[in-house]
Amino acid sequence: MPNSTAMPASRPRVVVAMSGGVDSSVAAAVLVEQGFDCVGVFMRHATPALPAAGMLPIVEPPRPGHQGCCSAVDALDARRVADRLGIPLYALDLTPEFVEIIDSFAAEYGRGRTPNPCVRCNSQLKFGRLFDHADAIGASFIATGHYARIDRDAGGAPVLCRGLDAARDQSYVLFDVSPGRLERMLLPVGGMPKAEVRARAAALGLVTADKPDSQEICFVAPGDHARLVAARLGGSRAGEFVDASGRVLGRHAGVEHFTVGQRRGLGLATGTPLFVVRIEAESCRVVVGPREEVPEEELMAAEATWLVPVPTEPFECHVQCRAQRSAAPAVVTPLSVHRFHARFTGGPAASPGAISPGQPAVIYDGDRLLGGGWIAGSGADGPRPSGTRVQEAISSARVQRPSPAPGASPLACEAGPCSPGPKTGKFPPASVAN
Repeated sequence: MPNSTAMPASRPRVVVAMSGGVDSSVAAAVLVEQGFDCVGVFMRHATPALPAAGMLPIVEPPRPGHQGCCSAVDALDARRVADRLGIPLYALDLTPEFVEIIDSFAAEYGRGRTPNPCVRCNSQLKFGRLFDHADAIGASFIATGHYARIDRDAGGAPVLCRGLDAARDQSYVLFDVSPGRLERMLLPVGGMPKAEVRARAAALGLVTADKPDSQEICFVAPGDHARLVAARLGGSRAGEFVDASGRVLGRHAGVEHFTVGQRRGLGLATGTPLFVVRIEAESCRVVVGPREEVPEEELMAAEATWLVPVPTEPFECHVQCRAQRSAAPAVVTPLSVHRFHARFTGGPAASPGAISPGQPAVIYDGDRLLGGGWIAGSGADGPRPSGTRVQEAISSARVQRPSPAPGASPLACEAGPCSPGPKTGKFPPASVAN
C-alpha cells in the first residue's frame, strides 16, 4: 500500500483502473483515504465504443458464467463504487487495441503455442495506453488492484515485488511492464491479504465486497478458447497424435485444443497415461508420450524485459513458468539483451512444470522480480551455463529511473521490503526509502 512521510502540498492525481471487481474497488478506496485526487477509469474493450462524455450506459445483458472484467455488469459495479467513494468515473474505449490482443491470442494457439493474454493486456493497456490518458489529464500515477508491490532499492529506485498474499500474487503477469513505468505505478492492495481486502470493502459498503474473483480469460468462457481460436483463424487445424518415433496413435480435432504437459482431454485409449510433449503446428501433429518425456529441465526465452541492468553472465535465481506454478531454482544465462537460457537445478522435487512455448518465464531473486521473457522452446539445443557468477557491476548497479512526474513522491509498499522467499543474494536488497 502506498505511503509517504511527506505528501506534496497539492494532491497528486491518480488514474485508477476500476474493473468493477473488489480489488480495484479497494485500491481506489485506499487512495482516496490517503488524500490522492482519484479519477476512476473503466477500460471498455469487449463491447461497442462508449460515448466520449464518459458515461457508462448499459448496452449489453450480463453473460452467463462471465468471469472477466469488461461486461456491462462490471461497468455498473465500477460506477456504483465510484459514486460511493465520491470520485469521477470515465470510460476509455480500448476496443481496437484489445482486438489486437485477441488476434494475437488466436494466432499463438494456431502456431502451437500457449499464450498469456493477461500479460499483454497489462503491459500494452493497463500500464501502456492508460498512461496516455493519465498524461492527458495531468495525472502523476496509475493505480490498479494487482496483488504485487512497488518497493525501493537501497538507491531509491523502484523495484517490483511479489504481493504479500502469496496465494494471490500477480507480479508474474506484470513482468513485461516497461521499467520506466514503475516510478508512476501504485499497487495499493499488494501489501494486503485477500481477506483484508474483502473486509475493507464490506466495511465501506462497497457493492463489490462479495463479488466473485475473475477467473480464466476475460474475453472467452472457461474451457471455450478452442472455439474462439478456430473462429478467428477460419477453422480448426485437425491432425494426428503421434509418439516420439512418429507412430500414429490417433487423430485430434485441432492443435488449438492442446498445451505442452496436458494429460486430460486427449481421448487416447492406450492403457498408459500420455501427456502432450510437443506441438508441431506446421504438420498439425501433437506429439504425446509418458510423463518423463515432457520438457521440464530447461528453456529458451525471447522478447526479454529486464527490470534490473541487463545481466551478461550466468546467475542463480528462481524462474516461474506458469501463473499457477511456483518459481523453481535455476541458472539463467543471458544470450543477448532480449534472449536468455534457463536451466532448472532443483530436480523433480522442485520442478517448474511443463515448459510450454508462448508462456512467460519470469525471473525472481526472492520476492523481487528481475525480468522475464516469452518461452520460445524447451531449450534442449541451448548453451549449457558453465558457472553461476553474476557480473560484479550488476550487483552494485541499480535500475535507471526517469525523473519523477509532477507531484510524485517517494512511495513504498506498506508491507515493507521485498524480503520473504528464496533469495540468491546476487542482487542488491530492496529497502524502503525514508
